[in-house]
Amino acid sequence: MRAEWTDARARTALRRIFDAAVASADPKLAVARGLPDKPRGRCVVVGAGKASAAMAAGLEAAWPDVEMSGVVVTRDGHSVPTRRIEIIEASHPVPDAASETAARRILRAVEGLNSDDLVIALMSGGGSALMTLPAEPMTLADKQAVNRALLASGATIADMNVIRKHLSAIKGGRLALAARPARVVTLVISDIPGDDPAAIASGPTLPDSSTKARAREIIERYAIDLPPAARAALDASSETPKPGEIAADIRMIATPSLALAAAAEAARAEGLNPIILGDALEGEACELGTVMAGIARSVAEHGHPVTAPAVLLSGGETTVSIGRGPAGRGGRNTEFLLSLAVALSGRSGIWAIAGDSDGIDGTEDAAGALIGPDTLQRAGSTGLDARHALVAHDSYTFFDRIGDLVRTGPTLTNVNDIRAVLIATRAFSSEVVAGSREENASR
Repeated sequence: MRAEWTDARARTALRRIFDAAVASADPKLAVARGLPDKPRGRCVVVGAGKASAAMAAGLEAAWPDVEMSGVVVTRDGHSVPTRRIEIIEASHPVPDAASETAARRILRAVEGLNSDDLVIALMSGGGSALMTLPAEPMTLADKQAVNRALLASGATIADMNVIRKHLSAIKGGRLALAARPARVVTLVISDIPGDDPAAIASGPTLPDSSTKARAREIIERYAIDLPPAARAALDASSETPKPGEIAADIRMIATPSLALAAAAEAARAEGLNPIILGDALEGEACELGTVMAGIARSVAEHGHPVTAPAVLLSGGETTVSIGRGPAGRGGRNTEFLLSLAVALSGRSGIWAIAGDSDGIDGTEDAAGALIGPDTLQRAGSTGLDARHALVAHDSYTFFDRIGDLVRTGPTLTNVNDIRAVLIATRAFSSEVVAGSREENASR
């Protein structure tokens, strides 16, 4: 007979579930699964994203006998040692001078190739900011202003990428255009809801079905304040390469859905009934927290849509709309959890974890956080007001103060957010939760 669901056991199970999801997207293992036949000519490797350096290392390990060269760009602090492929680090989520340098170096790397040559493009989440080449007459400062405006707009990642493609000299298929007539194979670690490869790093090697008119519609809908040079670039630029103009060989080697499947397997090993609610949940983080609290209550009270002990698994990328007022510190995962905790209002027998699989929730040093039945009680004892922190978008400070942040460090992969809500078999009194907390502290 299994042990009771104490606070210690629930938290340990949730962390194992989260870690299993992240481990399933290990770039070094994933790259080996998606490689094409070795080329007759040159092998040039390019790439961009938080996982691109680890992917490059995996490619070198898988093809030790293939002569290759190239350059990939990853986030500051995400580099790994390589021997044949150069790694550049750049800023994320707002691009810097290194982002522009990397984009120019990547374009030069694919110049002068022939039909016997092979370009392997290693793309993962974060590539849009890390590989930045503004369309004329924009400057890097203009592109930085665009990124800040997009991140504060509340637009979905897919809508953001439509705008990015049409304000770039490398995205939206333009990298593949520069590599012709070489064959281009793109290996993708997806962090995009629905795994649309055209949205990963803004689709530099794929034909683009979106249009400038669509970009203008998104700008108007979200009231995005673009600098004048960006508006001029949108008017002056040509359309991105469309289907039929460039060939696309896209291989999805790690995805949110595969990560959630790994999380479900880990949950079963913990004695839980997993249910995957979807890998593409979007919308405001605080609203999703309220919705998830309602589903968790339904499981606890009625056994729907799954029988407890259970875990609700979901992925995707929510948004946090800041507005014009002052804001504290936090990311979409900690905001989701704070909203969930407020909506559950100390409900016994329910715990949750949420984190970004890359190890960084927004711009902070934590992947996410954990909550339990006593989260609000413990916060209140330190003078924290959960509702005030939620309104102020100060979820990082809230969880940092009570010691419930989840810090993994850079994981060197990225399959978007992993959320798990654990519902135990029965209610727990505050004495049981407090007792298990003391048991945790003594270890």
